Amino acid sequence: MREELSQVQDNLLTARAQTGDREAFGELYRRYLPPVLRFLTFRVASRNDAEDLAGLVFYRAWQALPRYREQEAGFRAWVYRIARNSVIDYYRTSRNHASLDESWAGAIMADSANDPDTHIVAEEVRAGLSRLPEEQQTVLVLRFVEGLSHAEVAEAVGKSEGACRMIQLRALKALARAMGEGR
Repeated sequence: MREELSQVQDNLLTARAQTGDREAFGELYRRYLPPVLRFLTFRVASRNDAEDLAGLVFYRAWQALPRYREQEAGFRAWVYRIARNSVIDYYRTSRNHASLDESWAGAIMADSANDPDTHIVAEEVRAGLSRLPEEQQTVLVLRFVEGLSHAEVAEAVGKSEGACRMIQLRALKALARAMGEGR
């Protein structure tokens, strides 16, 4: 119910923003900057790069608003798709960036710094995730870190919901195997 209300509010704000209402877009920005920044922090090497990319994501969203069409998954999935594509561009355009493995390490280490047991498990997960293909990593982060629904993940990665469920299933199985091998 709450998620449906949030999506209705997003749709209203998006419609207003499409007419040039900067305050409406500002509200969407305030709602989605923290989760988009968290997603980007998991995907790139440094917090500064993640912040720069977040700015780029919302700039691209503002520029693309005239072409936005309300979708089943809504604005949230659309902005994550822009974020995912920005990460792909980030790695494609420069060889000077750290690996995805290093970015996972930084994000997980920050989240688990205060609890040694959590830190050990987080390291095992990080090591396992680093062995997965980019698409599987993205699906798992969007689904389990960001909490997107299956429909939103599908919209964000540009695949059908069924395909994303299969990617998630394969990724979880591969992650379990990878974590088992690391012991």
